[in-house]
Amino acid sequence: MRAIQVLGGRAAAVVATLAATLSAGMVAAQDTIVLPELPSIGKPVERGIDFQPAATELARDLQWLDGMINVIMFAIVALVTVLLAIIAVRYNRNSNATPARFTHNTPIEVAWTVVPILILVFIGAFSLPILFKQQEIPAGDVVIKATGYQWYWGYEYPDEGIAFESYMIGSPATGGDNRLTPEVEAQLEAAGYTRDEFLLATDTAMVVPVGKTIVVQVTAADVIHSWTIPAFGVKQDGIPGRLAQLWFKAEQEGVFFGQCSELCGIDHAYMPITVKVVSEEAYAAWLEQARELYAMDPAPRGVTVASAD
Repeated sequence: MRAIQVLGGRAAAVVATLAATLSAGMVAAQDTIVLPELPSIGKPVERGIDFQPAATELARDLQWLDGMINVIMFAIVALVTVLLAIIAVRYNRNSNATPARFTHNTPIEVAWTVVPILILVFIGAFSLPILFKQQEIPAGDVVIKATGYQWYWGYEYPDEGIAFESYMIGSPATGGDNRLTPEVEAQLEAAGYTRDEFLLATDTAMVVPVGKTIVVQVTAADVIHSWTIPAFGVKQDGIPGRLAQLWFKAEQEGVFFGQCSELCGIDHAYMPITVKVVSEEAYAAWLEQARELYAMDPAPRGVTVASAD
């Protein structure tokens, strides 16, 4: 039994070594597709407190809705503060030594019931159409399946027959240990990223054409993950065994970043998302190379059934 365990351990080590070698080869291959230089638009900024620049209609709608609701909230806070100040001054013990004894005031009670209802109806009249616009998935010019794994993303373009994985630059899969070392910084520079984009940049990216409707089918292979790009105004949980959808239409070329937004394990913080929006010509050129590098195996996978013996 001990011999079997030792052999099993050695076999596991060999498999791990082969997997690492193949992964390193895949990363090297993935770096060979060259895209036009793109500006980094959708990413966090130091000391930033506002939204990222909206790059889709959905994001603009959400940001406008947030601003409108904030105005309503600030108005309510200001009104309540003024009323409290008036009451504190006018009805304190010095100004009103003999307090009133009534317990009900029907007009006021009706007002503080009806007014909040009207405010909520007003908010709902604007928020529900925006929600429905997100949930009504149009026909996609490009359909992509995004699968969350611990801790990276896999992308499939089923209509094009291509599939690839996307790892954070500096993760163990790319030869790092989740730290910004000189070697990782060199990888970032070689891939066209800057030092401050560490933890955001990936070795490969989802590439989409500008001005086209993109439908992303989101799922997960192990635990719940969440695919999101703040500048696009989209976020969708990926749940094992289920297939959810989101859509967007990017209005400008550039590099946009996101993060897995569902706590999914120890390396949750090292699971970024990179989307590159390019011109239709650049997308066509990328597809031509991607069909060779990332071609999916057309052969069906065999299933081995354990024998009852």
